[in-house]
Amino acid sequence: MSQETLDRRAAAVIEANKYMTLGTVDADGLPWVTPVYFTPDGRDDFYWASSPDALHSLNIAAAPDVTIAIFDSSVRIGGASAVYFRARAELVPDDELDHCAALYTSRYPELRAYGVEELRPPADLRLYRARATTHWLLVRGGDPDYGTGIDSRRPVWL
Repeated sequence: MSQETLDRRAAAVIEANKYMTLGTVDADGLPWVTPVYFTPDGRDDFYWASSPDALHSLNIAAAPDVTIAIFDSSVRIGGASAVYFRARAELVPDDELDHCAALYTSRYPELRAYGVEELRPPADLRLYRARATTHWLLVRGGDPDYGTGIDSRRPVWL
């Protein structure tokens, strides 16, 4: 299997899923994970809307380095496909909010479009972005090309 094949597999996992698991830590280093529905912009940028008072948002304000896992939990055991990322998260800057808010809602026909006024103070939600710095793909242990008998991960988009 070529690197290009691994990269295509990783892109397919992102495209096929609506939720990602976002891992954060608080100022004391205590971990927290939460599911958020997301919109990707390429392979590096991932957007979601959250309350700035949500624990993961408070954690991002204190420690912006995050981890992300995207996977389909409904598949049979042994049939998983997943991508993992290390990323740096932030509030989308005001000067990018118009464009990023339109991008965020464009992925979901069932999601109403958020106006930028709904994503700025004093509104209850903000738009966040995680910019991936490292990417991996889950390779199942039984994979005919890269399988080792146990699940592993391979770097993608080198």
